[in-house]
Amino acid sequence: MKVAIVGASGAVGQEFLRVLDERNFPLDELVLFGSSRSAGTKYTFRGKEYEVQLLQHNDDFKGVDYAFVSAGAGTSKEFAETITKHGAVMIDNSSAFRMDPDVPLVVPECNAADALVRPRGIIANPNCTTIMMVVVLKPIEALSHITRIHVASYQSASGAGAQAMAELQQQYKDIVEGKPVTVKKFAYQLAYNVIPQVDVFQDNGYTKEEMKMFNETRKILHSDVRCSAMCVRISSLRSHSEAVWIETEKPLSVEQVQAALAAAPGVTLQDDPSTQTYPMPLFTGGKDDVFVGRVRKDLANENGITLWLSGDQIKKGAALNAVQIAEYLIASGR
Repeated sequence: MKVAIVGASGAVGQEFLRVLDERNFPLDELVLFGSSRSAGTKYTFRGKEYEVQLLQHNDDFKGVDYAFVSAGAGTSKEFAETITKHGAVMIDNSSAFRMDPDVPLVVPECNAADALVRPRGIIANPNCTTIMMVVVLKPIEALSHITRIHVASYQSASGAGAQAMAELQQQYKDIVEGKPVTVKKFAYQLAYNVIPQVDVFQDNGYTKEEMKMFNETRKILHSDVRCSAMCVRISSLRSHSEAVWIETEKPLSVEQVQAALAAAPGVTLQDDPSTQTYPMPLFTGGKDDVFVGRVRKDLANENGITLWLSGDQIKKGAALNAVQIAEYLIASGR
């Protein structure tokens, strides 16, 4: 088994290395690729040192079984043919191919079998906020069809990459030291602030991130559900959270939903108001599951349930989800 990581020096690329090691992924050979900026950098994996190679249009992917790609949509589009031409399965973490009808968009807990049909040799990893939400929606959908979703996301700095995390830490340091605050990765200072914009605005007033949640949820769940999102950047360092309002065709009890969530793969229920037990990004960072709490009836909708979730968007929202796709394909012999 030969595995490639494209974008190995980024936050998700580094998480790929950790997840592959944690899960004892059955690889025999590993190759790392990056831009001219990161080429030559060395990383240790399972006691062996690997050097990042420059990503080029050549035959470097010959013999590669799975290529985990997280280097941005532009790079994915440019190098997709190079990566897949010798038969490698490209599992892409960018937005480049998510809505392509010939590219499955996969969250293994929801639609793993979609990964078996991939005409272009590419499987898309969904947006991180979508991944975490649909993992929680799937067991509820099995109880009653979900017709509408309203969601407000609370997205950490890490969603914008390793440099954004470093900038947030630097901003707090600047403030403490009384220095001018460094602002490069975001439109405004993030420290001690929230920014009601993630990604660029579209003509309808929603951001690209918010429209991803609308479109990707429908594709993953094979559903006509409508999702209205408000995505907000907050000053936590790692792990995203979401407040979700769900309308189903028939009314569901809190107990029904809690039981379904407690039994669902990839979900941990943390829901005990009497002991102030609920998920928070402070504690969900580095964890595999999506954590859910505050499950209750929606007071504004008799067929509504509302809940709170939190999960590590670099892990389950990116690297872990991609590795789980590859694990499913290996188990399926496909």
